[in-house]
Amino acid sequence: MKESNPATEPIGQNIIKLISNLCFSVFVFSVLIITVIAITYQPPDPWLESAPALTKLFTDSENATFKDDNSVLTTGEDLPLAPAVSPVSSGFAVITESVIAKAEAEVSNSTNSTLSDGLNCEDLERVNCSDPRALIAVERFNLRIFKNIVFLEYQTPVNGSKADECDVLWKFRNKKEKSWRKYRDFRRFKLGFGVNCTYKVVHAGRWHSGINARRARRISSNGTRGGGKARSTPPIRDEQINDTIPSLGSDKNFRRGRYLYYSRGGDYCKGMNQFQWSFLCGLGEAMYLNRTFVMDLSVCLAGSYTLSNKDEEGKDFRYYFDYEHLKETASIVDEDEFLQDWKKWDQSHKRKVPIKKVASHKVTPMQLKKERSTIIWRQFDGPEPENYWYRVCEGQAAKYVQRPWHALWKSKRLMNIVTEISGRMDWDFDAVHVVRGEKAQNKQLWPHLDYDTSPEMLLNKVKTMVQPWRNLYIATNERFYNYFDKLRSQYKVHLLDDYKELWSNTSEWYNETSNLNNGRPVEFDGYMRVEVDTEVLYRAKTRVETFHNLTADCKDGINTC
Repeated sequence: MKESNPATEPIGQNIIKLISNLCFSVFVFSVLIITVIAITYQPPDPWLESAPALTKLFTDSENATFKDDNSVLTTGEDLPLAPAVSPVSSGFAVITESVIAKAEAEVSNSTNSTLSDGLNCEDLERVNCSDPRALIAVERFNLRIFKNIVFLEYQTPVNGSKADECDVLWKFRNKKEKSWRKYRDFRRFKLGFGVNCTYKVVHAGRWHSGINARRARRISSNGTRGGGKARSTPPIRDEQINDTIPSLGSDKNFRRGRYLYYSRGGDYCKGMNQFQWSFLCGLGEAMYLNRTFVMDLSVCLAGSYTLSNKDEEGKDFRYYFDYEHLKETASIVDEDEFLQDWKKWDQSHKRKVPIKKVASHKVTPMQLKKERSTIIWRQFDGPEPENYWYRVCEGQAAKYVQRPWHALWKSKRLMNIVTEISGRMDWDFDAVHVVRGEKAQNKQLWPHLDYDTSPEMLLNKVKTMVQPWRNLYIATNERFYNYFDKLRSQYKVHLLDDYKELWSNTSEWYNETSNLNNGRPVEFDGYMRVEVDTEVLYRAKTRVETFHNLTADCKDGINTC
């Protein structure tokens, strides 16, 4: 009998062993790759999923710094997928056709009895503005003309300057605004009579033409209206704005609280987009830790926004953002109030307030989750970019800390200017966003931008997208006012500087911001201009964008499209 020799084993068995070893190696390698991906993967901020432009703007930044033209500014109320607030939950009754029909039915019986007595429309000598049918006629007219407006409430019409005129005031919001802030308009209507003595609108006045319906301003002791040092009482302000700074109250309230305190870091005096990105990181960490965020209301405005071209400190956060909405949405305390209460406690108690000092952004929010100290004090003393606030939310922290974009809205005072500009164009306008400034001069990154946004090319391209003689608003960082004169040959051109009286020393905005600034005038700076330009742009029926419609250059420079 022959003995078996291992060296002469069948070739098939060797091949099977080789394949099995190879498959096992592939399996182990695949598990290793999946494990690495699972550890390093960082899901995107869910709030930024609703704003791809913001995501691209911030995540594409080089060397932890921000490079953008700041020509468009987006905040929480502009996010396309922000959860809409229903009129019912907001406590507002929306005026619709069904609401008008119900009101009309309620007054129909009295109308029919009047007609049964043989009264003709000609027998009515003049319009009765207090007649409910007059308001119904105005409501129907407004719904037919102003398609982009949600009407929330009307006041009873009052007499205009003539017998057939009525002045009417209403509160509304724009459908393109995600917030449920209310605005007001008051117009003068010329009324006549239609079928069965019903009222009809013969002519409607322009924005804010119904001056008799507007609540009277307070008069100063010397009989003057508006601003000025002689004013003894402030002018009537927007009742929706509440800029009061909340107080912690007693020492007990301070000691019971839990606070997250950020020292001033390298973000100070940087661009406002970086300010937002960093501020919302801190606020998001405070929400994650279930703590009150200590907030510095003093903002440093970067030189790119100022007339002096130098960084300017001491700007009030409330000039630019809606502080009232922020207070309602997040737990915050003013830094000055916080430091005063902290000092009072330490002076009046032997036991000092427990503090946890955090020297590096590398200490993650997850590591601080179980911290029981009254104050977590993050200190940003390192060199740039290590001392940027937003570094706290990088890496693993991005999985846990969500930036609360919904908490940050633009200032209601600036939004009132936006509404005024849009209303003066009767909410029926188109807009062109023209980015020029420093970008147009940088031929290396934007070789065609200057030529593509030249007056001749602008006119040629806009003509293909906007009908002639439409209201055309131009949102731009071009400083030369007459640069767009060629467009005036075919359009009713509107620029922000056409509305300077809205922030002049006789304006409501001027008086209210001066009150915030201890009576000193506030400059209508470049950042405010960007905010207003952006919001008017959003309300246009047709929007022409620089980097989508006007030029083939990439928004962030060559080879970045």
